[in-house]
Amino acid sequence: MTGWRTLFYKEVLRFWKVSFQTIAAPVLTALLYLMIFGHVLEDHVKVYGQFSYTAFLVPGLVMMSVLQNAFANSSSSLIQSKIMGNLVFLLLTPLSHREWYVAYVAASTLRGVVVGLGVYAAGALFAVPPLVAPLWALVFAVLGAALLGSLGLIAGLWAEKFDQMAAFQNFIIMPMTFLSGVFYSIHSLPPLWQRVSHLNPFFYMIDGFRYGFFGVSDVSPWYSLAVVGGAFLFVAALCLHLLRIGYKIRN
Repeated sequence: MTGWRTLFYKEVLRFWKVSFQTIAAPVLTALLYLMIFGHVLEDHVKVYGQFSYTAFLVPGLVMMSVLQNAFANSSSSLIQSKIMGNLVFLLLTPLSHREWYVAYVAASTLRGVVVGLGVYAAGALFAVPPLVAPLWALVFAVLGAALLGSLGLIAGLWAEKFDQMAAFQNFIIMPMTFLSGVFYSIHSLPPLWQRVSHLNPFFYMIDGFRYGFFGVSDVSPWYSLAVVGGAFLFVAALCLHLLRIGYKIRN
């Protein structure tokens, strides 16, 4: 194995060697959300008219786990390499910035999807949502994971210590994820907050992914795909540019 495939293999081994922490722990966290919110709100919240709240919650938690873990994989790998000083060995290789990008983002996407499958399997113990359009669900899962993996690379390049990385995740990624409609339909919000939700690109990832299960969504899945695809192209282009110029890694 040469080039980007070797780096991809190394990144997969990195999170797989500690799978209890990188895969099992996020699945357990999502399962706790499902148990608590599903038990408390099952009889009080109705969505889409015909589905139980627990069934509605499962795809949202799956996608939330996919996004958060895809971001965590690339960002934590890069910041750890910078702080521990072993990034220099990677810089000595003849890998191009494109190969760096593909390897890191592909590994992040794989981790996000694996965690998402684990959350879905655990959630099926409580409710099994119908999978009306599996191709839509797959497209949004992969595209969303690639987008967050790219964003994680940008965060890893920018951050110089773990405190900065934690601030990026706690003040940007977490709020945007939780306010994206994971636990509710935005139609239950006041008009002002519905308009605010439409400014959040994470909302379109969650809504488009949920459409793959129920065939119903708050906005058109094609519109969501356009927003998520546009956001991915912008973030990917920015990430490739930063890798090409060696932003904060070649000085």
